Amino acid sequence: MSENNVNTLKSAQQDITFVRRRLKELIENKDVLTVFGDDFVDGLKKWQTLIDKKCDEPFTLVVLGDFKRGKSTIINALLGKQLAPVNVAPETYTINEISYGETPSVEAVLLNGDRIPLSITEITREKIEPLMAAFPDKVDYLDIRDNAELLKEVRIVDTPGLSDLDDLDRQVTEYLVNADAIIYVASALLPFSESEQMFLMSHVQPQRFGMLYVLVNMIDALSCKNDVDKIMNRITEKSEAVVPNAVTFGISGQDEFNRKLGRLRTKKDFEEFYENQFLNFEVSLKRDIIMQKDVIRTRRVISMLEQMLNETSAKVRMYEEMTALDNQKLLDVTREFEEQCETISAALEAKKPILKLSITEMQQEAERWMYEFFAKLRESVLECRPTGDVESDISSEDVEKYFYSYLMDKVGEAYRKCIETHRDRINEIVNEMSEQLSKNLGIADLSTASQSTSVDKVMSDLKNKVTRKVMGVKLYGTSETFPSTTMSSFTRILKRKKQTDIIDIALENYDDIRTKTVKDIKEAYADIGVKAEQRLDSIYQSQAEIGKETLEQANNMVSTCDPKAIENAFNVIKKSMQDSDIVLNKYGVEIR
Repeated sequence: MSENNVNTLKSAQQDITFVRRRLKELIENKDVLTVFGDDFVDGLKKWQTLIDKKCDEPFTLVVLGDFKRGKSTIINALLGKQLAPVNVAPETYTINEISYGETPSVEAVLLNGDRIPLSITEITREKIEPLMAAFPDKVDYLDIRDNAELLKEVRIVDTPGLSDLDDLDRQVTEYLVNADAIIYVASALLPFSESEQMFLMSHVQPQRFGMLYVLVNMIDALSCKNDVDKIMNRITEKSEAVVPNAVTFGISGQDEFNRKLGRLRTKKDFEEFYENQFLNFEVSLKRDIIMQKDVIRTRRVISMLEQMLNETSAKVRMYEEMTALDNQKLLDVTREFEEQCETISAALEAKKPILKLSITEMQQEAERWMYEFFAKLRESVLECRPTGDVESDISSEDVEKYFYSYLMDKVGEAYRKCIETHRDRINEIVNEMSEQLSKNLGIADLSTASQSTSVDKVMSDLKNKVTRKVMGVKLYGTSETFPSTTMSSFTRILKRKKQTDIIDIALENYDDIRTKTVKDIKEAYADIGVKAEQRLDSIYQSQAEIGKETLEQANNMVSTCDPKAIENAFNVIKKSMQDSDIVLNKYGVEIR
């Protein structure tokens, strides 16, 4: 790092200290507590705890991904030794904090605070399950220490599969908020489901990480480089659409682990590709994360401070507007708001049939597309049959090798395209409805909180109450990358593959594949319709709740606090916010 950059970093850290000191002063100010109440001050204390933790804890690299994506194997490959537990059942999966220690050790940290020493050989699936059953409380996380060189620079957090268990999912979210850098692991065999994309949009992107690694694991399980290219292109396109600063690598964690330990490797004609990809990933990790970790940490703290200022300023503005009213006017506004909530609730119910009709029309459009697609695909399948022309016919070996995957790819791609084409239209409808409801409630700026896919929509507490509830309602879930019911037809084709010509088998089952795919389309859109209504309900209820809380607090201020104390409290907070904003305003452009 150049001398100029060192000075810039030092200046940024001094500014961080200044804003943290201002935050501490607000928390300790008696007028602020008296006027704004415990909830307001507790909110500031939560921010203080988060920011203190971010400043004081080791630089943290969090590894995320759905279950059975090979996250632990990739960590072991990075470290060059077996540390993270692999092949663990979902019900016994723990969060694993892996950090530096001169003497290797493992401790199970329980929710009650107890720490139980373990050996590295005890954190395998067959041994950890009976041990956990005997512990006096649930495991919060495993504290794994080792003297691997990489751990001198970063702490690695190995997380369970996302959405496998609700309580672990909440833990993962907490680690995500406190992360400095993220690795997201996808699978080459199950490429990027809708739920994976939604997680990145709703949880990862709003955190504004400088870089996101997307590792496409198990590349070595694919049959040829052409399949690798197709998978990599798809996941790269999808990940960049969700998180523009995503960097994608196609790897094999198991192969790299075997290579580093001198074990037998799976031989493929493209093994050089995934070996080089893992090396390129390690080079990037060292260059762009480890060597820049002080800068990254500073950016993350500044980002958190900015979110704290945005949230606190928004609250103060709302309270100030309300307390400027006299008692009677405030009571009138409160009554009007409650009446309006009832009116809007009825209007919301009236909008649901419109939403349902729109999604039904999209479903019918998707069904038409699928019937048209299958008609064209049948023609393509027939063209694959041999005609006797040696020059133009596809060889029987190629048909045998590629036809099955070709057919599955085409059906899966058509299925995905239907749902992906309608995704934005459904989001637009829900967002337009929620925005209109917000405006009618008089809190229009909260409507942006439902759009958690935009980087510049920061998650502030005022909007958080909306955002967190909206994030809890997943708009997509059934619509994965391949129609599930249809899979039984393909399984039947695969079982008979060796008995007769695979094209004849496919044609025999063709109508069944088409019927089941259309059935899956109907079920997917029905599921989307239910979730869209739930999301709309969640947005409205959260916005109404925030309005009521604000009015209640304003009523309490006016009725119980001395006007002079109110004025002093507002002046103290506004001065603190202004001073802090001036200091942080220079970081509108990221520090380098």
